[in-house]
Amino acid sequence: MSVLWGILIIMAGLFMLSCGSTRSEFIIYRLMVARSKLLWGENVHRFYQVAGIIVIVFGLLVALDVV
Repeated sequence: MSVLWGILIIMAGLFMLSCGSTRSEFIIYRLMVARSKLLWGENVHRFYQVAGIIVIVFGLLVALDVV
């Protein structure tokens, strides 16, 4: 079961990383950016790139049953 959760977490991290890199206009990402822009300003896309990498690493740890 942890493999399934790990894969889902990795997919969420990939979504954040890819949308942050391309500055996507996808509606879900735009909603996330609108909320985060209050705190991060123009660095919001860089924030989602870094957060995406961290989420991917955590997903790998969950999938490998380390965490």
